[in-house]
Amino acid sequence: MRSIRESFVVARPAGARIRTRLRPTADDQGVLRAVGDHLGRLASTDLAERCRLGRGPTQRTARKRTLTAQSSSRWAGSITRTSNDQWKRELANLGDRRVGLRRAIRIIDSRLAVTVGSGHGRVRGYASVTERTAKQRRLQHLIAQLDEIEKRLRAADVSICRGGHQLAKQRHNLDKAGISEEQWRGRWRAARWFLTADGDAKYPLGNGMIQVHPDQHWLELRLPAPLEHLANRPGGRYRLANPVSLSYREDEWAAQVTTGAVRYDIFLNTATGRWYLDASWRTKLVQPPSLEELRQERTLGVDLNADHLACWPIDDSGNPIGQPHTIPLELDGLPASTRHGRLRSAVASLMQVATSNCCQSIAIENLDFAPARQTGRETLGRGRRGKRFRNVIAGIPTSRFRGLVAGMAANRGLWVIAVDPGWTSRWGRRYWLAPLNQTTKSSIIVTGHHAAATVIARRGLGLGARRRPGMPGHDRRIVIGEPARPDTHRPGGEGPGPPSGQRAAVEPCKTRVAEWIRSGDQEVQDRSGSPGDIVLID
Repeated sequence: MRSIRESFVVARPAGARIRTRLRPTADDQGVLRAVGDHLGRLASTDLAERCRLGRGPTQRTARKRTLTAQSSSRWAGSITRTSNDQWKRELANLGDRRVGLRRAIRIIDSRLAVTVGSGHGRVRGYASVTERTAKQRRLQHLIAQLDEIEKRLRAADVSICRGGHQLAKQRHNLDKAGISEEQWRGRWRAARWFLTADGDAKYPLGNGMIQVHPDQHWLELRLPAPLEHLANRPGGRYRLANPVSLSYREDEWAAQVTTGAVRYDIFLNTATGRWYLDASWRTKLVQPPSLEELRQERTLGVDLNADHLACWPIDDSGNPIGQPHTIPLELDGLPASTRHGRLRSAVASLMQVATSNCCQSIAIENLDFAPARQTGRETLGRGRRGKRFRNVIAGIPTSRFRGLVAGMAANRGLWVIAVDPGWTSRWGRRYWLAPLNQTTKSSIIVTGHHAAATVIARRGLGLGARRRPGMPGHDRRIVIGEPARPDTHRPGGEGPGPPSGQRAAVEPCKTRVAEWIRSGDQEVQDRSGSPGDIVLID
């Protein structure tokens, strides 16, 4: 049985990113397309050169010098920096793939070592000989994949597709994607454009290639050397005809423009035909408070599920206050942009619940479903039931949820506490579901997810999952409508194992009522007889 890992305070994001829509004219779009296509070809050439170098010296200075002659020094710096980042990310992806293959191979090996239809401890054999044979073939396939990944990692042979593998595969399934070849080529060219300018505080307005004025609301673009004939401003620059403004966090952006560096990204959404501008910059690092300080204030426990968020405010003593909250998440079968918008709206409602209940922190589970996704076919069940369960896990937006909660909590002045997710749902149903149903109104539905949110919040506060370990159920004050006392005398009282394990607490029971046997006739019982006439048997 593994032990519960310590909780920790999530660091706030090191940067900020905002977006606004551009409304370029036909001439402006022609210039942007020409610049993006030219710089995109340079980026593809530089990325191929970076992949060829492998783990050796990056030779960024020489690569940058080669690109400068065809663009400019600042454009070349942005291209080479992006190529280096892409190479590092892809190499890390190969390492993650190797870890996943090793996990799957280990699971299959352990189950193949057990006889068909039997189980040894927590490892059970496959249900039939047919399934066992299929898994043996799959094992050979996974071993071959692992050998290939190992060779590529030793040689640092990475494969990067500018524009994305998913869009590249659509070329062979245009009918299924519902687009024509011309539409696909338009999306492919737009995805391979390069319109990213890294910020530099030495330049006016925090950027030398793309500049946006916060007061006059214009955007100027420094054209590469071969395209300077398209300039409409002195110095080989091109200014868009329509005004550009960033309304969200405008004050922060304007302050950063005048004192620091700002990076800009221009891109086209080919599905809608809209142009967008992203501005990003580094924010001031804030030292997070200690867990001891946050545990003196209220917190909001949140249980993330595939279709909703269950949360409940908890005071510093570990007692639920107010009412439980359920925030729906309807994300299944929707486009990526719509899912992101709905998830953002749900997290915004979560922040509103936390601030309205005077919470200083939000306790969430430190979820990472990578092992479950990598070994899901081997450990999460067979048939339709197992596939449905794997789809539920794949549908939980853990990564985006963590990022949105950390960013939006920082904007609200809140902190995020990440806790170990082990057995929160099971302990919540066992120790909190029935008492919470008794202490809330009958019109309020308390689910097991709300009970799990209570356990998550208590774990963030450093309290145990059990309300009062070792005490009879009817003697707990929460049963008679009073809040439970915090488990301060036994921190971590939930133990290292699950409730059904050997180390879980035994269900308490009351002492048997004593049996009274009185001697004499019936009349003695109605009178005050002598003490010797009464015999007590325990």
